[in-house]
Amino acid sequence: MAKRKIAVAYSGGLDTSVMVKWLSAKYDADIITVTGVLGETAELDGLEEKALRTGAIKAHIVDLKEEFISNFAFQSLKAGALYEGVYPMATAIGRPLLAKLLIDIALNEGADTIAHGCTGKGNDQVRFEVGIQSLAPQLNILAPLRFWEFKCREEEIEYALENNIPVKATKKSPYSIDENLWGVAIECGILEDPTQAPPEDAYRMTINPKLAPSNPETITIEFKKGIPIELNNHFRSPAELVKELNFIGGKHGVGRIDLIENRVVGIKSREVYEAPAAVILHKAHYELEKLVLDKETFRYKQDVSNKVANLIYDGLWYSTLFKGLMAFVDSTQKTVTGKVVLELYKGNVTVLSRTSPFSLYNKELATYTAEDTFDHKAAEGFLKIYGLPYKTLTLVKNSFVEEIK
Repeated sequence: MAKRKIAVAYSGGLDTSVMVKWLSAKYDADIITVTGVLGETAELDGLEEKALRTGAIKAHIVDLKEEFISNFAFQSLKAGALYEGVYPMATAIGRPLLAKLLIDIALNEGADTIAHGCTGKGNDQVRFEVGIQSLAPQLNILAPLRFWEFKCREEEIEYALENNIPVKATKKSPYSIDENLWGVAIECGILEDPTQAPPEDAYRMTINPKLAPSNPETITIEFKKGIPIELNNHFRSPAELVKELNFIGGKHGVGRIDLIENRVVGIKSREVYEAPAAVILHKAHYELEKLVLDKETFRYKQDVSNKVANLIYDGLWYSTLFKGLMAFVDSTQKTVTGKVVLELYKGNVTVLSRTSPFSLYNKELATYTAEDTFDHKAAEGFLKIYGLPYKTLTLVKNSFVEEIK
């Protein structure tokens, strides 16, 4: 009888390395590791060999950078999705793609179970498990960190040494870091104290704005139907464009975010993020939308942006509501085409100009010069009708007050 197969979301860190051996022994199963590459990382060096040495029978490492940016990060950009108004959600956006990869490989390999290394109070367990349930409800899910016998990192290290599991013998960083092309999420250590400013050693992508160049840098981003396609008049693939923007923004100290956020499980946490490219692109995209969308569509889209952000953060990328809202978003992006010129300077992003063939800005209507074509006389009748409900309300209130005196 063939052994049971378990597909494991594998990073090669301590938790997942121990998990491969632990699952193999506890469930007498063949372990297949799955690693989706969403960013530039040195941790991939020797990863396949390590997985096999740890006990996996097969190790899949899949480059997803272009798909991640094109089909996930840029979709959230079109939606204007910023969680609680500021966070571009690099981690949250990556999880549904990784969940899909895990499912595809699990089904292709004949595995009946997927295992992940998320803790019991984090957001990622929700994103992985709800994604898996939505796309492949027939698969079982295991989260060993929620129930295995290890109570601390030291116990895991002891287990690793006893079982000849290769563990990097380096000083542990006080921070927990998750990184991909769309941004870096940093937590733990002193960051758990919201009264303390983040120390400089917590940051990985950005320079301290105070130490950034004294001369500002001007960049031009071109969009087509809501998607950035050129940087400084040169075409870039989605991943290349984001990578280059991360470098440019990072050297000017752009993209640092210090946020007290509401987690899915109901607790508040203090998170520090770096997202130079995402911050710049959201700013440029928003400014272009203001130029080309009519007033009511623009106003309504702000509500949709907030709802989409909440759905992504809460792990509901594959929900019916998310798909429906994104259909609306796509309909609004047909005219979000044009160029935005921005200035980067010591942590700030300033819009210098925006142009579009679909611009709704009419200088002859907006100007206060002799070229003004606006019909000022029409305002009198407009204001009488527009203010009529409020005038009526006040008159009725005043009449009622007089009656009760």
